[in-house]
Amino acid sequence: MSRHANHTELLQELTAIGQEHLYAFYDRLAPNEKSELDRQIASMDWPLLAELIRTVVLNPQPLAVPENIEPAPYFQYAPHEPELREKYRQARAIGEQLLRKNQVAAFVVAGGQGSRLGWDGPKGTFPATPVKNKPLFQCFAEYLLAMQSRFNCAIPFYIMTSTANHQPTVDFWAQHHYFGLPESQIRFFSQDMLPAVSLDGKVLLETPGSLALSPNGHGGSLLALYKSGALADMQKRGITQISYFQVDNPIVRCVDPLFLGLHEMEHSDMSSKILPKVASNEKLGNVCLVNGKMTVIEYSDLPEVLAEQRTADGQLRFRAGSIALHAIRCDFVQRLNDRGFALPYHRAEKKVPCVDFATGRTIKPEKPNAIKMETFVFDALPLASSSIVYETDRIDEFAPIKNAQGVDSIESSRQITTLRNSRWLEPAGINIPRQADGTPDCTIEIAASFALYPEDVKAKAAQVPPINPGDQVYLQ
Repeated sequence: MSRHANHTELLQELTAIGQEHLYAFYDRLAPNEKSELDRQIASMDWPLLAELIRTVVLNPQPLAVPENIEPAPYFQYAPHEPELREKYRQARAIGEQLLRKNQVAAFVVAGGQGSRLGWDGPKGTFPATPVKNKPLFQCFAEYLLAMQSRFNCAIPFYIMTSTANHQPTVDFWAQHHYFGLPESQIRFFSQDMLPAVSLDGKVLLETPGSLALSPNGHGGSLLALYKSGALADMQKRGITQISYFQVDNPIVRCVDPLFLGLHEMEHSDMSSKILPKVASNEKLGNVCLVNGKMTVIEYSDLPEVLAEQRTADGQLRFRAGSIALHAIRCDFVQRLNDRGFALPYHRAEKKVPCVDFATGRTIKPEKPNAIKMETFVFDALPLASSSIVYETDRIDEFAPIKNAQGVDSIESSRQITTLRNSRWLEPAGINIPRQADGTPDCTIEIAASFALYPEDVKAKAAQVPPINPGDQVYLQ
């Protein structure tokens, strides 16, 4: 639908698909509220929504457990065979060459708010590091600056926001002078929003003058790259590979030469990093082969009989846990969008506050009353002509901040960061004070400008002061 359609045309469009109730309170609205509701309605792809309501909301297909599920093969984090060590050496060199040729872009999915953490603002602005409380965005910027310095390259940084946090995100980066990155290297864009739909197929209003909108899922990132012009911008810059990550992990390797090199060597369209799962019910998707195609099966959807299977040495047979870190070819994203967005939409039953169309009052439901429709980025994997998986180390690269307390919280993230940094320092001869349970009795933060890898520390060991119990140490 044209964004310039007038109110009459919009009403006709809605009436044709049985959604004219969205204008039930139009006559009560102030002029600016009318304009905003018209704008929201004009921005929607109503033919697509009508089809999604028919197929996802009203006639959902039961989830079928696929046949021929096998564990995904993956490249080990620490190879033992000489041939594989040599392959990794070559892969790292290839990845470094991609960087030197300015062919790699970093891409962070940053549409979330920090509300679950008690933080009023975009999640990327949340103070994450254990000593300096650097926001997540600063962690990524400093990592990219250090990589650019090391490889004498430019790494454009694409930041996907949501409607709710776009302007605060843009303002935050500007206020911090882009943390030293050139402004020309950074591009912000928002993902699409979709309205929640009642169980009987009616699009919901959040207020009499606004739709009940939410982002279209992390798979929408691959659509937003295309629609926003970000993908065209990458192609104009000569970018061939995208390093995809999510905003909640302060120690993520925003670009990883070894991973990118393996991805390139194997001619992969889309590659994934995984962690070995610590338990069969760990809340990580399972990377599997389904009929020979790389596929992620949600932890709750993998049949228990498979989830509990063990190998002869006692390890989980299905142990490749997805952590939403991917290397993606630009031309693969182009193909996913060339004939209309290729990823499927999933239904999620949610409690959505909304307007009662009979009374105009706000309903705050106590049980799920609506369907949100989302896409998942990992659904692109089966569409890839080739896809590889690489194992990373849990302590080296995975300290997500998702919850206010407990697992994947700010506290656990900072503990993991200190543990990782102690593992980097000890081989360089630095003594780390320990508590009775063996965990570090100190807090350590290492800036990317000081070290990107453990081996970087050895050359700078003389710059590390003695660490005493309870110390807070910052190395830059």
